[in-house]
Amino acid sequence: MYKKVLLLFFFFSLLLFSGYKLEAQIIKGEAILGMNLSQVDGDEVYGFKKIGANLGGGVLIPFGKRGRWDASFELLYDQEGSRQSQQYYDSTLFTCDGDTVIITGEYKLNLHYMTIPVMVMFTDKEFISFGAGFSWSYMVGVKEWEQGHLVTGTTLNSGTYNKSDFRLLADIRVRVYKSLKFNLRYQYSLLKIREREFKDLNCNTWTRNQFNNVITFRLIWVFNEAQSRKNFQNMP
Repeated sequence: MYKKVLLLFFFFSLLLFSGYKLEAQIIKGEAILGMNLSQVDGDEVYGFKKIGANLGGGVLIPFGKRGRWDASFELLYDQEGSRQSQQYYDSTLFTCDGDTVIITGEYKLNLHYMTIPVMVMFTDKEFISFGAGFSWSYMVGVKEWEQGHLVTGTTLNSGTYNKSDFRLLADIRVRVYKSLKFNLRYQYSLLKIREREFKDLNCNTWTRNQFNNVITFRLIWVFNEAQSRKNFQNMP
């Protein structure tokens, strides 16, 4: 699966290269290291309490007269999910087993994705950049715990969660030092990743659709940025 994701990433890059007459030296590279704060909307657990890694690389392909616009492609490894410790006996997460109701509220979900974000970005005064676009995430791992016990029925191939997740994203970046930038990103699923039935204290049931909701903080080192800027300044 990892090879397929890599091939798809390079296929997108080739498509973009074919549409522009660009010199190789103006293409910018990115090394990305950061963290996700995530929750799953619709799982009856609230708060951005799940911490996970966000790391990978990307390319920025500038366009426009002054090179202030970029087409951005990334390939990332994402850790996301949901988490709630046992805190309250009147928690919002219930399970109903016959006549017995277990109300611990303890829950954890680990979701692992390979993600390809595609964005258009604008940079103002070589200091701050704004971007927006879409991403496709493919699930490469999943584990779920309820009341401290592993849910054995939730696996990568069980069909509990959709393997593909399409998202809308917004991005802002600020230069920290030379080619080092601080990045804040927000992502939200466009389609549900799961449909689940819940039960309350009286064993009444209801169904909710679930969506990934992710805030990301990252440091990005941009390669070849100075040369790219110089090339655009020298263009007639």
